[in-house]
Amino acid sequence: MTVRRCAAALAAATAVLGGAAPAAFADGTPPPAAVPPGLYGTKDPQYDGVFRQSLAFLAQEKANVRPAEQAVTWLTGQQCADGSFMSFRADTTKACDATKLDTNATSAAVQALVAVGGHTDAVKKGITWLKSVQQDDGGWPYTPGMGGSDANSTGIVIGALAAAGEKPADVKSAKGGKSPFDALLTFALPCDDPAGAGAFAFQPDPKTQKLYANADATAAAVTGALGKGLTATAGQADTKGTACEKAASPEQAAHNGAAYLAKTLAPTGFLKSAMPGATDQPDFGNTADAVVALAADGMAQQAKASADWLSKNATAWAKENGPAAYAQLIFAADATGADPKNFGGTNLIQSLNATGPAPQAAATSSPSAEKSESKSNDGISVWWFVGVCLVAGIGVGFLISGRKKNQQL
Repeated sequence: MTVRRCAAALAAATAVLGGAAPAAFADGTPPPAAVPPGLYGTKDPQYDGVFRQSLAFLAQEKANVRPAEQAVTWLTGQQCADGSFMSFRADTTKACDATKLDTNATSAAVQALVAVGGHTDAVKKGITWLKSVQQDDGGWPYTPGMGGSDANSTGIVIGALAAAGEKPADVKSAKGGKSPFDALLTFALPCDDPAGAGAFAFQPDPKTQKLYANADATAAAVTGALGKGLTATAGQADTKGTACEKAASPEQAAHNGAAYLAKTLAPTGFLKSAMPGATDQPDFGNTADAVVALAADGMAQQAKASADWLSKNATAWAKENGPAAYAQLIFAADATGADPKNFGGTNLIQSLNATGPAPQAAATSSPSAEKSESKSNDGISVWWFVGVCLVAGIGVGFLISGRKKNQQL
Protein backbone atom coordinates (compact mmCIF):
# COMPACT_ATOMS: atom_id res chain seq x y z
CA MET A 1 0.00 0.00 0.00
CA THR A 2 1.39 3.37 0.86
CA VAL A 3 4.33 2.22 2.67
CA ARG A 4 4.71 -0.82 0.76
CA ARG A 5 5.57 0.94 -2.48
CA CYS A 6 8.47 2.88 -0.95
CA ALA A 7 10.00 0.00 0.82
CA ALA A 8 9.66 -2.06 -2.27
CA ALA A 9 11.51 0.37 -4.47
CA LEU A 10 14.22 0.93 -1.91
CA ALA A 11 14.72 -2.74 -1.21
CA ALA A 12 15.00 -3.51 -4.89
CA ALA A 13 17.51 -0.74 -5.34
CA THR A 14 19.47 -1.98 -2.36
CA ALA A 15 19.58 -5.50 -3.77
CA VAL A 16 20.77 -4.30 -7.15
CA LEU A 17 23.24 -1.62 -6.11
CA GLY A 18 24.28 -2.70 -2.65
CA GLY A 19 22.43 0.06 -0.87
CA ALA A 20 23.94 2.98 -2.76
CA ALA A 21 21.65 5.97 -3.18
CA PRO A 22 21.46 8.03 -6.35
CA ALA A 23 22.79 11.52 -6.29
CA ALA A 24 19.72 12.98 -7.95
CA PHE A 25 16.27 12.00 -9.12
CA ALA A 26 15.56 14.53 -11.84
CA ASP A 27 13.14 13.23 -14.45
CA GLY A 28 12.50 16.50 -16.20
CA THR A 29 9.14 16.99 -14.49
CA PRO A 30 9.07 20.03 -12.22
CA PRO A 31 7.08 19.70 -9.02
CA PRO A 32 3.72 21.45 -9.07
CA ALA A 33 3.65 24.95 -7.68
CA ALA A 34 0.61 24.16 -5.57
CA VAL A 35 -1.58 21.22 -4.66
CA PRO A 36 -4.39 20.96 -7.25
CA PRO A 37 -7.94 21.80 -6.11
CA GLY A 38 -9.83 18.69 -5.05
CA LEU A 39 -6.75 16.70 -4.00
CA TYR A 40 -6.38 15.47 -0.43
CA GLY A 41 -3.24 16.44 1.44
CA THR A 42 -0.90 19.41 1.20
CA LYS A 43 2.38 17.80 0.14
CA ASP A 44 3.77 17.59 -3.38
CA PRO A 45 1.60 14.97 -5.15
CA GLN A 46 4.14 14.14 -7.85
CA TYR A 47 4.76 10.65 -6.55
CA ASP A 48 1.61 9.75 -4.64
CA GLY A 49 -1.29 11.96 -5.71
CA VAL A 50 -3.51 9.23 -7.14
CA PHE A 51 -2.63 6.76 -4.43
CA ARG A 52 -3.37 9.02 -1.47
CA GLN A 53 -6.61 10.24 -3.07
CA SER A 54 -7.71 6.65 -3.63
CA LEU A 55 -6.90 5.59 -0.08
CA ALA A 56 -8.81 8.60 1.24
CA PHE A 57 -11.93 7.55 -0.68
CA LEU A 58 -11.64 3.94 0.49
CA ALA A 59 -11.29 5.02 4.11
CA GLN A 60 -14.25 7.39 3.83
CA GLU A 61 -16.34 4.60 2.37
CA LYS A 62 -15.71 2.64 5.56
CA ALA A 63 -17.54 5.39 7.47
CA ASN A 64 -20.26 6.02 4.86
CA VAL A 65 -18.70 9.35 3.94
CA ARG A 66 -19.11 10.42 0.34
CA PRO A 67 -16.21 12.52 -0.98
CA ALA A 68 -16.80 15.88 -2.60
CA GLU A 69 -17.54 15.82 -6.32
CA GLN A 70 -14.52 18.04 -6.84
CA ALA A 71 -12.33 15.37 -5.28
CA VAL A 72 -13.83 12.56 -7.35
CA THR A 73 -13.52 14.61 -10.53
CA TRP A 74 -9.85 15.18 -9.78
CA LEU A 75 -9.24 11.44 -9.53
CA THR A 76 -11.16 10.49 -12.66
CA GLY A 77 -9.37 13.26 -14.52
CA GLN A 78 -6.05 11.59 -13.75
CA GLN A 79 -6.88 8.48 -15.77
CA CYS A 80 -4.91 7.98 -18.95
CA ALA A 81 -6.54 7.29 -22.31
CA ASP A 82 -5.70 3.57 -22.09
CA GLY A 83 -7.29 3.21 -18.65
CA SER A 84 -4.09 3.31 -16.62
CA PHE A 85 -3.00 5.88 -14.03
CA MET A 86 0.32 7.50 -13.33
CA SER A 87 1.21 8.45 -9.78
CA PHE A 88 0.31 12.01 -10.74
CA ARG A 89 -0.40 13.97 -13.94
CA ALA A 90 0.39 17.64 -13.50
CA ASP A 91 -1.03 18.44 -16.94
CA THR A 92 -3.96 16.23 -17.91
CA THR A 93 -4.11 17.77 -21.37
CA LYS A 94 -0.91 15.93 -22.24
CA ALA A 95 -0.66 12.23 -23.01
CA CYS A 96 0.58 10.02 -20.19
CA ASP A 97 4.25 9.12 -20.02
CA ALA A 98 4.48 5.38 -20.76
CA THR A 99 7.55 5.05 -18.54
CA LYS A 100 5.54 6.20 -15.53
CA LEU A 101 2.39 4.14 -15.81
CA ASP A 102 1.75 2.71 -12.39
CA THR A 103 0.02 -0.61 -11.64
CA ASN A 104 -0.27 0.29 -7.95
CA ALA A 105 -1.89 3.67 -8.52
CA THR A 106 -4.19 2.14 -11.14
CA SER A 107 -5.24 -0.66 -8.80
CA ALA A 108 -5.87 1.71 -5.91
CA ALA A 109 -7.88 4.04 -8.15
CA VAL A 110 -9.98 1.18 -9.44
CA GLN A 111 -10.83 0.11 -5.89
CA ALA A 112 -11.62 3.69 -4.92
CA LEU A 113 -13.90 4.29 -7.90
CA VAL A 114 -15.75 1.06 -7.18
CA ALA A 115 -16.28 2.27 -3.62
CA VAL A 116 -17.49 5.70 -4.75
CA GLY A 117 -19.82 4.14 -7.32
CA GLY A 118 -21.07 5.43 -10.64
CA HIS A 119 -17.82 5.06 -12.59
CA THR A 120 -18.28 1.74 -14.35
CA ASP A 121 -16.53 2.78 -17.56
CA ALA A 122 -13.46 4.10 -15.76
CA VAL A 123 -13.26 0.92 -13.69
CA LYS A 124 -13.57 -1.29 -16.77
CA LYS A 125 -10.86 0.66 -18.57
CA GLY A 126 -8.56 0.35 -15.59
CA ILE A 127 -9.10 -3.40 -15.35
CA THR A 128 -8.62 -3.85 -19.09
CA TRP A 129 -5.28 -2.07 -18.89
CA LEU A 130 -4.15 -4.11 -15.90
CA LYS A 131 -4.96 -7.32 -17.76
CA SER A 132 -3.06 -6.06 -20.80
CA VAL A 133 0.17 -5.67 -18.82
CA GLN A 134 0.00 -8.94 -16.89
CA GLN A 135 3.35 -10.72 -17.15
CA ASP A 136 3.98 -14.28 -18.27
CA ASP A 137 4.32 -15.48 -14.68
CA GLY A 138 0.81 -14.20 -13.91
CA GLY A 139 1.95 -11.22 -11.84
CA TRP A 140 2.61 -7.52 -12.24
CA PRO A 141 5.56 -5.16 -11.74
CA TYR A 142 5.28 -1.63 -10.41
CA THR A 143 5.90 -0.15 -13.85
CA PRO A 144 5.11 -2.38 -16.85
CA GLY A 145 8.14 -3.14 -18.98
CA MET A 146 10.60 -2.12 -16.29
CA GLY A 147 11.31 -5.19 -14.22
CA GLY A 148 9.76 -8.46 -13.22
CA SER A 149 6.62 -9.07 -11.23
CA ASP A 150 6.73 -8.36 -7.51
CA ALA A 151 4.61 -9.51 -4.59
CA ASN A 152 3.41 -6.03 -3.62
CA SER A 153 2.15 -5.03 -7.05
CA THR A 154 0.61 -8.43 -7.72
CA GLY A 155 -1.19 -8.32 -4.39
CA ILE A 156 -2.73 -4.90 -4.97
CA VAL A 157 -3.80 -5.79 -8.51
CA ILE A 158 -5.64 -8.82 -7.14
CA GLY A 159 -7.56 -6.44 -4.89
CA ALA A 160 -8.56 -4.32 -7.87
CA LEU A 161 -9.68 -7.35 -9.86
CA ALA A 162 -11.80 -8.61 -6.98
CA ALA A 163 -13.32 -5.18 -6.32
CA ALA A 164 -14.35 -4.93 -9.97
CA GLY A 165 -16.11 -8.28 -9.85
CA GLU A 166 -13.42 -10.31 -11.59
CA LYS A 167 -12.25 -13.73 -10.39
CA PRO A 168 -8.49 -13.26 -9.98
CA ALA A 169 -7.82 -16.98 -10.41
CA ASP A 170 -9.33 -16.77 -13.90
CA VAL A 171 -7.19 -13.82 -14.99
CA LYS A 172 -4.33 -15.63 -16.69
CA SER A 173 -1.35 -14.52 -18.70
CA ALA A 174 -1.60 -14.77 -22.48
CA LYS A 175 1.66 -16.68 -22.56
CA GLY A 176 1.90 -19.48 -20.03
CA GLY A 177 -1.64 -19.29 -18.69
CA LYS A 178 -0.49 -18.28 -15.20
CA SER A 179 -2.77 -16.59 -12.67
CA PRO A 180 -1.86 -13.93 -10.09
CA PHE A 181 -1.94 -16.63 -7.43
CA ASP A 182 0.63 -18.65 -9.38
CA ALA A 183 2.89 -15.60 -9.30
CA LEU A 184 2.43 -15.02 -5.56
CA LEU A 185 3.40 -18.60 -4.76
CA THR A 186 6.75 -18.06 -6.46
CA PHE A 187 7.57 -15.37 -3.88
CA ALA A 188 6.75 -17.56 -0.86
CA LEU A 189 9.70 -18.70 1.24
CA PRO A 190 9.70 -22.39 2.23
CA CYS A 191 9.07 -23.45 5.80
CA ASP A 192 12.65 -24.61 6.21
CA ASP A 193 14.08 -21.17 5.53
CA PRO A 194 15.99 -20.32 8.72
CA ALA A 195 15.38 -16.58 8.57
CA GLY A 196 11.96 -16.19 7.01
CA ALA A 197 9.94 -19.39 7.09
CA GLY A 198 6.56 -18.75 5.46
CA ALA A 199 7.25 -15.13 4.58
CA PHE A 200 7.10 -13.62 1.10
CA ALA A 201 9.90 -11.88 -0.76
CA PHE A 202 9.34 -8.75 -2.79
CA GLN A 203 11.18 -10.33 -5.72
CA PRO A 204 13.94 -12.91 -6.08
CA ASP A 205 17.42 -11.49 -5.64
CA PRO A 206 18.44 -10.33 -9.15
CA LYS A 207 21.83 -12.02 -8.92
CA THR A 208 21.18 -15.24 -7.02
CA GLN A 209 17.39 -15.61 -7.42
CA LYS A 210 17.26 -16.35 -3.72
CA LEU A 211 14.19 -15.23 -1.80
CA TYR A 212 14.60 -12.95 1.22
CA ALA A 213 11.79 -12.36 3.69
CA ASN A 214 10.18 -8.95 3.46
CA ALA A 215 7.52 -8.02 5.99
CA ASP A 216 5.72 -5.48 3.85
CA ALA A 217 5.71 -7.71 0.79
CA THR A 218 4.37 -10.42 3.08
CA ALA A 219 1.49 -8.21 4.22
CA ALA A 220 0.59 -7.38 0.63
CA ALA A 221 0.89 -10.99 -0.50
CA VAL A 222 -1.20 -12.35 2.38
CA THR A 223 -4.06 -10.00 1.54
CA GLY A 224 -3.71 -10.74 -2.17
CA ALA A 225 -3.47 -14.51 -1.71
CA LEU A 226 -6.78 -14.34 0.14
CA GLY A 227 -8.30 -12.53 -2.84
CA LYS A 228 -8.91 -9.35 -0.87
CA GLY A 229 -8.17 -5.68 -1.41
CA LEU A 230 -6.77 -2.71 0.48
CA THR A 231 -9.77 -2.52 2.82
CA ALA A 232 -9.93 -6.20 3.74
CA THR A 233 -11.87 -6.97 6.91
CA ALA A 234 -11.51 -9.81 9.40
CA GLY A 235 -11.71 -13.31 8.04
CA GLN A 236 -12.73 -16.49 9.81
CA ALA A 237 -10.50 -17.51 12.68
CA ASP A 238 -7.27 -19.18 11.59
CA THR A 239 -7.03 -22.22 13.86
CA LYS A 240 -3.62 -23.38 12.64
CA GLY A 241 -1.69 -21.15 15.00
CA THR A 242 1.68 -19.99 13.75
CA ALA A 243 2.82 -23.33 12.35
CA CYS A 244 4.28 -23.22 8.84
CA GLU A 245 3.19 -25.92 6.41
CA LYS A 246 4.14 -26.52 2.81
CA ALA A 247 2.11 -24.07 0.72
CA ALA A 248 0.21 -25.98 -1.94
CA SER A 249 -2.47 -23.30 -2.29
CA PRO A 250 -2.79 -19.51 -2.03
CA GLU A 251 -4.74 -19.91 1.21
CA GLN A 252 -1.96 -21.98 2.79
CA ALA A 253 0.65 -19.49 1.62
CA ALA A 254 -1.46 -16.71 3.16
CA HIS A 255 -1.54 -18.57 6.47
CA ASN A 256 2.22 -19.06 6.42
CA GLY A 257 2.76 -15.39 5.64
CA ALA A 258 0.40 -14.30 8.41
CA ALA A 259 2.18 -16.64 10.83
CA TYR A 260 5.49 -14.99 9.92
CA LEU A 261 4.01 -11.55 10.53
CA ALA A 262 2.49 -12.60 13.84
CA LYS A 263 5.82 -13.93 15.10
CA THR A 264 7.67 -10.85 13.84
CA LEU A 265 5.23 -8.46 15.51
CA ALA A 266 4.90 -10.36 18.79
CA PRO A 267 7.94 -8.94 20.66
CA THR A 268 7.13 -5.26 20.17
CA GLY A 269 3.78 -4.96 18.39
CA PHE A 270 5.31 -3.11 15.44
CA LEU A 271 7.46 -3.67 12.37
CA LYS A 272 10.76 -1.87 12.09
CA SER A 273 11.74 0.41 9.25
CA ALA A 274 13.45 -1.33 6.34
CA MET A 275 14.54 1.91 4.69
CA PRO A 276 18.28 1.93 3.91
CA GLY A 277 20.10 4.08 6.44
CA ALA A 278 17.10 4.41 8.72
CA THR A 279 17.62 4.12 12.44
CA ASP A 280 16.02 1.26 14.33
CA GLN A 281 12.53 2.73 14.55
CA PRO A 282 8.90 1.68 14.10
CA ASP A 283 7.44 1.58 10.62
CA PHE A 284 3.89 2.75 11.28
CA GLY A 285 2.54 2.32 7.77
CA ASN A 286 3.83 -1.20 7.25
CA THR A 287 2.59 -2.14 10.70
CA ALA A 288 -0.89 -0.95 9.73
CA ASP A 289 -0.71 -3.03 6.54
CA ALA A 290 0.34 -6.05 8.59
CA VAL A 291 -2.62 -5.57 10.94
CA VAL A 292 -5.01 -5.70 7.99
CA ALA A 293 -3.29 -8.80 6.61
CA LEU A 294 -3.41 -10.60 9.97
CA ALA A 295 -7.07 -9.75 10.46
CA ALA A 296 -7.93 -10.86 6.93
CA ASP A 297 -6.28 -14.23 7.61
CA GLY A 298 -8.11 -14.61 10.90
CA MET A 299 -5.21 -14.06 13.31
CA ALA A 300 -7.26 -11.68 15.39
CA GLN A 301 -5.20 -11.72 18.59
CA GLN A 302 -1.96 -10.36 17.13
CA ALA A 303 -3.86 -8.06 14.78
CA LYS A 304 -5.62 -6.47 17.74
CA ALA A 305 -2.43 -6.21 19.77
CA SER A 306 -0.67 -4.33 16.99
CA ALA A 307 -3.73 -2.17 16.32
CA ASP A 308 -3.69 -1.23 19.99
CA TRP A 309 -0.02 -0.29 19.68
CA LEU A 310 -0.84 1.88 16.67
CA SER A 311 -3.65 3.61 18.56
CA LYS A 312 -1.17 4.62 21.26
CA ASN A 313 1.73 5.61 19.03
CA ALA A 314 0.79 6.34 15.42
CA THR A 315 -1.54 9.33 15.42
CA ALA A 316 1.29 11.89 15.40
CA TRP A 317 2.78 10.06 12.41
CA ALA A 318 -0.56 10.22 10.62
CA LYS A 319 -0.89 13.94 11.29
CA GLU A 320 2.53 14.52 9.77
CA ASN A 321 1.99 12.32 6.72
CA GLY A 322 -1.59 13.15 5.84
CA PRO A 323 -4.50 11.42 4.11
CA ALA A 324 -2.97 8.07 3.17
CA ALA A 325 -1.58 7.62 6.67
CA TYR A 326 -4.96 8.35 8.22
CA ALA A 327 -6.50 5.92 5.74
CA GLN A 328 -4.10 3.14 6.70
CA LEU A 329 -4.97 3.57 10.37
CA ILE A 330 -8.67 3.55 9.51
CA PHE A 331 -8.22 0.27 7.64
CA ALA A 332 -6.38 -1.23 10.63
CA ALA A 333 -9.05 -0.03 13.04
CA ASP A 334 -11.88 -1.33 10.88
CA ALA A 335 -10.23 -4.73 10.39
CA THR A 336 -9.86 -5.24 14.14
CA GLY A 337 -13.16 -3.81 15.34
CA ALA A 338 -11.64 -0.66 16.83
CA ASP A 339 -13.43 2.69 16.63
CA PRO A 340 -11.79 4.93 14.01
CA LYS A 341 -13.57 7.91 15.58
CA ASN A 342 -11.71 7.33 18.84
CA PHE A 343 -8.41 5.75 17.91
CA GLY A 344 -6.01 6.65 20.69
CA GLY A 345 -8.14 9.70 21.32
CA THR A 346 -8.10 10.79 17.68
CA ASN A 347 -11.10 10.89 15.35
CA LEU A 348 -9.39 9.46 12.28
CA ILE A 349 -12.41 10.05 10.04
CA GLN A 350 -12.67 13.70 10.99
CA SER A 351 -8.91 14.16 10.64
CA LEU A 352 -8.91 12.55 7.20
CA ASN A 353 -11.85 14.64 6.01
CA ALA A 354 -10.04 17.79 7.09
CA THR A 355 -7.18 17.10 4.66
CA GLY A 356 -9.35 17.71 1.59
CA PRO A 357 -12.54 19.32 0.36
CA ALA A 358 -15.52 18.87 2.66
CA PRO A 359 -17.29 15.58 1.90
CA GLN A 360 -20.88 15.37 0.77
CA ALA A 361 -21.97 13.40 3.82
CA ALA A 362 -20.88 13.23 7.44
CA ALA A 363 -19.51 10.09 9.03
CA THR A 364 -22.05 7.75 10.60
CA SER A 365 -21.73 6.37 14.10
CA SER A 366 -19.92 3.25 12.96
CA PRO A 367 -17.82 2.21 10.00
CA SER A 368 -19.61 0.41 7.21
CA ALA A 369 -19.00 -3.22 6.48
CA GLU A 370 -16.60 -4.05 3.71
CA LYS A 371 -18.28 -4.00 0.31
CA SER A 372 -18.67 -7.24 -1.56
CA GLU A 373 -15.72 -8.36 -3.60
CA SER A 374 -17.94 -8.04 -6.60
CA LYS A 375 -18.96 -4.54 -6.13
CA SER A 376 10.89 -2.67 -11.75
CA ASN A 377 11.80 -2.03 -10.91
CA ASP A 378 14.94 -1.54 -12.81
CA GLY A 379 16.95 1.52 -13.71
CA ILE A 380 14.73 4.55 -14.20
CA SER A 381 11.54 3.26 -12.62
CA VAL A 382 13.15 2.06 -9.41
CA TRP A 383 15.26 5.14 -8.85
CA TRP A 384 12.40 7.43 -9.78
CA PHE A 385 10.34 5.92 -7.01
CA VAL A 386 13.24 5.65 -4.61
CA GLY A 387 13.52 9.39 -5.03
CA VAL A 388 9.97 9.66 -3.88
CA CYS A 389 10.67 7.78 -0.72
CA LEU A 390 13.74 9.74 0.21
CA VAL A 391 12.45 13.15 -0.85
CA ALA A 392 9.06 12.69 0.79
CA GLY A 393 10.68 11.68 4.04
CA ILE A 394 8.93 8.40 4.29
CA GLY A 395 11.76 6.91 6.22
CA VAL A 396 9.29 5.69 8.77
CA GLY A 397 7.77 3.41 6.24
CA PHE A 398 5.11 5.48 4.56
CA LEU A 399 4.78 6.99 1.18
CA ILE A 400 1.50 6.56 -0.30
CA SER A 401 0.35 3.62 1.12
CA GLY A 402 1.76 1.07 -0.62
CA ARG A 403 2.39 0.63 -1.79
CA LYS A 404 3.20 1.18 -4.40
CA LYS A 405 2.12 -0.80 -2.20
CA ASN A 406 10.33 -2.03 1.23
CA GLN A 407 11.09 -4.60 -1.23
CA GLN A 408 7.15 -0.90 0.23
CA LEU A 409 5.03 0.69 -0.53
